[in-house]
Amino acid sequence: MARKKTPEDKIIDAALKLAASRGWHDLALADIAEAAKVGLPELAQLFPTKAAILAAWSRRIDAEVLAAAGAEDLAGEAARDRLFDVLMLRFDALAPQKPALRNIARDIARDPVAAAALLRPALQSLGWMLEAAGIDASGLRGALRVRGLALVWAAAFRVWLDDGEDQAKTMAELDRRLRQGEDFIAAMSRFGSARKDGQAA
Repeated sequence: MARKKTPEDKIIDAALKLAASRGWHDLALADIAEAAKVGLPELAQLFPTKAAILAAWSRRIDAEVLAAAGAEDLAGEAARDRLFDVLMLRFDALAPQKPALRNIARDIARDPVAAAALLRPALQSLGWMLEAAGIDASGLRGALRVRGLALVWAAAFRVWLDDGEDQAKTMAELDRRLRQGEDFIAAMSRFGSARKDGQAA
């Protein structure tokens, strides 16, 4: 039996449906409330901004990916391979809403204020993706990992928006970016070791 939709679910689903057909920039909260068949006061109490709706949807995607990753047997894989698998699970979860995401990404790219409002939720989601891959996202090192992953994700996401159903280009871009990140971390580690050896001498 399907789970009954909550008002939050109805609002998120309505917002994404409207974003796919009409775009995001000119979409009003009143339009979303009407499409979701909820009153404007109820929407205002649940989601004060459109960015809050997207953040809630991102958390819903997080939960879906974490559940899927938990069902996968990632033990024994290298960290890069585990992270690749988790991020591809996220792309799979996002796929039904790709038309909406194309419009949202296009409109937010032209709106620095909207982009800034979504930065923190995006980084939090990527932190969960690291954790799902068995990579610590806490503390200073974790924060640096999250920001590094944000660059990887942004590059792969741009490719994914125009990729086909087989996601071949997305997988190639994601693999390339993750390898570059791994090489950079290794180089920085060698640089740090060399500095310590030089100081000790």
